Amino acid sequence: MAVKASKDSDPAPSRSRSLQAISGFVADDKGGDFHKLLNDRVRLGILSSLAVSDRLSFSELKKLLEATDGNLSVHARKLEDAGYVRCEKMFADRHPKTEYRITKAGRSALDRYLKHMEALIRVTSRER
Repeated sequence: MAVKASKDSDPAPSRSRSLQAISGFVADDKGGDFHKLLNDRVRLGILSSLAVSDRLSFSELKKLLEATDGNLSVHARKLEDAGYVRCEKMFADRHPKTEYRITKAGRSALDRYLKHMEALIRVTSRER
């Protein structure tokens, strides 16, 4: 018969900190699937790049992230559908141009994602 330990008798308080850091990432209380969206290299790269730039064109993002047209387009659309980026299409010298900007929701999602990652790094680096 197994005996269940109480929270007060937990022999490994660092284990509970680890679990809190991980569960905070997996089950975000603010809702949404930001962690699923930002676990992709290209989507995280798009939001990170836009967080430090006022706006970036499709071509600039493609070059920065070393992505193909199709790959970048699909990932940018997912972020746009989530409300994390805003896309503006225009013409410049008779050539189509697409520019992206991060939204308030996108900045908030990126901030939450980075805080979760920092918590995981802190906890796992202590337990070595």
